[in-house]
Amino acid sequence: MSKVTVVGAGNVGATAANVMAIREIADEVVMIDIKEGVSEGKAMDMMQTANLLDMNTTITGVTNDYAATAGSDVVVITSGIPRKPGMTREELIGVNAGIVKQVTESVLAHSPNAIIVCVSNPMDTMTYLIHKVAGIPKNRIIGMGGALDSSRFKYYLSKALNANPNEVEGFVIGGHGDTTMIPMKRFATLRGIPVCNWLNEETIAKVVADTMVGGATLTKLLGTSAWYAPGAATAEVVEAIIHDQKAIIPCSALLEGEYGQSDICIGVPCLLGKNGIEKIIELPLNDEEKELFAKSADAVRKTNGALPC
Repeated sequence: MSKVTVVGAGNVGATAANVMAIREIADEVVMIDIKEGVSEGKAMDMMQTANLLDMNTTITGVTNDYAATAGSDVVVITSGIPRKPGMTREELIGVNAGIVKQVTESVLAHSPNAIIVCVSNPMDTMTYLIHKVAGIPKNRIIGMGGALDSSRFKYYLSKALNANPNEVEGFVIGGHGDTTMIPMKRFATLRGIPVCNWLNEETIAKVVADTMVGGATLTKLLGTSAWYAPGAATAEVVEAIIHDQKAIIPCSALLEGEYGQSDICIGVPCLLGKNGIEKIIELPLNDEEKELFAKSADAVRKTNGALPC
């Protein structure tokens, strides 16, 4: 029996739980929230679709009862305040750091062998914080951001190519921020053919620029952070772990010399399976990409420096 806990039953957490249930990624999904009735109500609402959707996953909701999360294989942390229009992810650090630290300690007290997937923003810095407070092997701590950024990159590529999104491949590395992510245009393809064979440099540059502000674009339109794509991207990461898929997905991982960086969590391609991050894939970056990655790492470190001692 597989069990996943989602901490935070807001838009992103609830969407992640719903996608996991519909796709039957785990046998049991537990949502936990600090606000009375929210997780219970959303879980009940989702379970009332079970017959309609032929769904066999059990979803439960609890308020601040971490005992209900015991024995989780994967814990997803979405807790924290969302972005508002005009806010950067980095501006959330003061409030969210305290929340993420408390949540990490609470879930590990009941699920000491769990793999933790961090969604809370600023995501790379919150993932780094979890490494500092959790005391568990680094392969069991994963930041979700690269999976989401890559899905947005593929969306903008498919629009520019006027192609089926399922036939487009592309990924993003670097920090999960509007100025720090690096859409890897050199590796992007349509049906295995590099996109430079289909699109001119100006169009590719616009795809890259649109991807980098993809989250901010939605925040401006919605008045808060997006949730459908973040929730689905979270479910993709969890599925790779629970089903031991050995899938290569860009995630925020703790680097120890890879890409010339150490003591930092930042987005890189990772092989995900039952043990969490089973391998960090080192790409042969060209000089331009190396420079961009180094600048991205510097920006993430600056944000890390704002963490409470």
